[in-house]
Amino acid sequence: MGLVAFFVAGGTLPCILPVMTTGPDFTLETELGGRVAGLDEVGRGPLAGPVTAAAVVLDPAEIPEGLNDSKKLTAGRRTALLECLLERAEVSLGWASVEEIDALNIRNATFLAMTRALAGLAPVDHALVDGNALPPDLPCPATAIVKGDGKSLSIAAASIAAKVGRDAHMMALSRQYPGYGWEKNAGYPTADHRQALLDIGVTPHHRRSFKPVHNILYQEKSVTP
Repeated sequence: MGLVAFFVAGGTLPCILPVMTTGPDFTLETELGGRVAGLDEVGRGPLAGPVTAAAVVLDPAEIPEGLNDSKKLTAGRRTALLECLLERAEVSLGWASVEEIDALNIRNATFLAMTRALAGLAPVDHALVDGNALPPDLPCPATAIVKGDGKSLSIAAASIAAKVGRDAHMMALSRQYPGYGWEKNAGYPTADHRQALLDIGVTPHHRRSFKPVHNILYQEKSVTP
């Protein structure tokens, strides 16, 4: 909660009123009751690396302070919050590989990662899924929530776990394949990453079904001696 000051017409003293700040809360989980898992993913847009999903069941009595959409937090804050989550909540990561992304398309691979993340938890009564669509064949009732990481604490927690997990994976890959900047861009199509694709070439961890990578490979095959 913040404060805002304004001056009353004809007066000299400022009036101070509270400004309500919005963020994720535990309302949906409380209304549903039982074991509710938040589900979110990261990595739909990169040119390289897997897509990663996380499923989190929070303990209502042990919810870490400061949970929010991972994009609104610093890397250090995300890491600290994940450490708290691992101590106080149930956390599961699910992955879909580059090969699965290329074979299934990114949408279906994302659903696969979400299903795997949920399968890593003990059975839940309901899943709250970030986005506007639900993975098929989930083992429990589920609700899709657009921008859910800003509305549900469980989804916010999942967004943090997925982001920290995937970033750590891309950091490790960057040491095996230097020059692409994955330690900073996490495989997203930054200008430096695109240039490295042209200068160094395509790695086994690049998504061949994504247009920038596909075009480079097609050009290489089209070149005649």
